[in-house]
Amino acid sequence: EDISSIAIRARLRKLIAEEDPAKPLSDAQLAAVLSGEGIRVARRTVAKYREAMGLASSSERRQATARARA
Repeated sequence: EDISSIAIRARLRKLIAEEDPAKPLSDAQLAAVLSGEGIRVARRTVAKYREAMGLASSSERRQATARARA
């Protein structure tokens, strides 16, 4: 089934919002979760969509959480 890029981006935003801030999901892990939901998308596509939405990488999100706790 084809799914729109808008729907994929919305799902990515939700996954990132619901993740454990201490252990953010990598682009590869996000792609794997989507794949498990029947949405076949490459890791690079996940990265492209995440960057286009202005969302930080997993390492940047982890660092932001560490700074917030300090």
